[in-house]
Amino acid sequence: MSRFRFRLRTARSRKARLRLHLASRSAARYHLLGMEETELIQLAKQGDLTAFNRLIAENQTRLFNTAFRIMGDSSDAADATQEALISAFRKLHSYRGGSFKAWLSRIVTNACYDELRRRKRRPAVSMDDLGSETLQPDETGNGFLPSSQEGPEAAAMRGELADAIQDCLDGLPDEFRVVAVLADVQGYGYQEVAQVVGKPLGTIKSRLARARARLRDCLQAYGELLPASLRLNNEAQA
Repeated sequence: MSRFRFRLRTARSRKARLRLHLASRSAARYHLLGMEETELIQLAKQGDLTAFNRLIAENQTRLFNTAFRIMGDSSDAADATQEALISAFRKLHSYRGGSFKAWLSRIVTNACYDELRRRKRRPAVSMDDLGSETLQPDETGNGFLPSSQEGPEAAAMRGELADAIQDCLDGLPDEFRVVAVLADVQGYGYQEVAQVVGKPLGTIKSRLARARARLRDCLQAYGELLPASLRLNNEAQA
């Protein structure tokens, strides 16, 4: 899987230009592999791009998948993630501790909000662009999707379920979709979601409850694709 790699180039005008590009080199080659996150952050704050690349390697899949679930399009998600990582490097001096994952996620989420506001349109579904490897539970934390250890028929149903979930996510208002993605797709706790979104805990719980209710109603139309546990829940509430 390609990885985001971050580079800093200095122009003759003495102004630094930041650029993200895709590179296939494994992060395991970096001599910083064994360092703790706090050490890498300190080095990155001092301008060490190798350290920042290592931090990206640890978080890139989660960040991209968060952006994809919010934007609904792989190209838009890649653009938002790129802009967010450039912004994160520039803002490293403002990081004061706490969950670095949540700090990065907030920047990515804000980048998605900015793009959605700029385009003033609903995101398009493009699940096929991602490929099946980005939909695994160990990468996305998505509790809706089953294991990939399955036959062709089950894999096809899983793909249809993924499309159905994304379609229902796309139908949510932005503020509901974001909390649903963070909590139910990426597996963040309430406090982490509140930190990422920058809203009080009560607001997060309210939005998430309403988002889940809308998703549940939407997914009822795809009942035959749902895992048994969700079908039973829906039948019990009927």
